[in-house]
Amino acid sequence: MILCTECYIQRDGQTLMLHRNKKADDINQGKWIGVGGKFEPGESPEQCLIREVQEETGLTVTDFQLRGIVTFVTTDDSSDPMLIFIYTASGFTGELSLTCSEGTLQWVETNQICDLDLWEGDRLFWNWMQNSSALFSARFTYHGGVLTHHEVTHYATS
Repeated sequence: MILCTECYIQRDGQTLMLHRNKKADDINQGKWIGVGGKFEPGESPEQCLIREVQEETGLTVTDFQLRGIVTFVTTDDSSDPMLIFIYTASGFTGELSLTCSEGTLQWVETNQICDLDLWEGDRLFWNWMQNSSALFSARFTYHGGVLTHHEVTHYATS
């Protein structure tokens, strides 16, 4: 299983999104996603989050919250499943980088995120995050880029 983080940095009614439009043979080609990436050996989810956000954006997140965990499975190839820790961040320092090797970074009005070309599962968990503070765990199964099945558990917050 591949371990990853994904972060949605938010400020003043906007969310920083990454349009994946630069890499050949990218499973996310053309999609809009949060920033993040794969764990390095020995990293905690939070260490991976901070490192990946800094590498991709130039920003250092200072106030972030784990919102959910997603298992992403594809049934049409031999790709390993991905376990993705989903975060939102409301605090950061630094200046946004004008270049990112993964794609184009853009601040998007938060209420317009679902108008973008998102993975169908991302659209589901985006709505969960907008409508609840509860932590979620979800499993999304895709075949040919189409969501074929999903399961979710929402955990009560204290």
